[in-house]
Amino acid sequence: MIRALDGITPKIHPTAFVSEAAYIVGDVELGPNSSVWPGVVIRADSGKIKIGAGTNIQDNSVLHADADAEIGDNVTIGHGVVCHARNIGDGSLIGNGSTLNDGVVLGDNCLVAAGSTVTENSVFEAHSLVRGTPGKAIGKIRTRHAELMSRAAASYVNRIARYTASGLAHAD
Repeated sequence: MIRALDGITPKIHPTAFVSEAAYIVGDVELGPNSSVWPGVVIRADSGKIKIGAGTNIQDNSVLHADADAEIGDNVTIGHGVVCHARNIGDGSLIGNGSTLNDGVVLGDNCLVAAGSTVTENSVFEAHSLVRGTPGKAIGKIRTRHAELMSRAAASYVNRIARYTASGLAHAD
């Protein structure tokens, strides 16, 4: 379901996929070849949430922010993520069940391990590997991490046509 709030309707690129079971409201911008899967809530009532190209937001994740927020290109937000981050850099992957609290900034190609909780206003440089509660940088991503992150983003772009052809996209 895509809903306007205060006269502002989400802007969904024509090549993006939004599941018929997702809820998007307010000042949201969804880029080309991005995807929003069942159970996702994106609520932009306190600032704009801009989502780049080729990004996927997987089942039962919640995106909200207390100010403007930007999620880059080719980002994977795993299943059941709670995301209040201010900025997630291009190519990053947020593992299943993670929580990114208000004001978090991740540089490009960061990996947040599944189940991590990143505290308010934490900032991580590009290529950081973040793990734990509270989330801490434990090093830099390795080649195998970068490959996994790239494959994850591409696999969701490739699913768009299949799900759209099966009639599972939000109807305008």
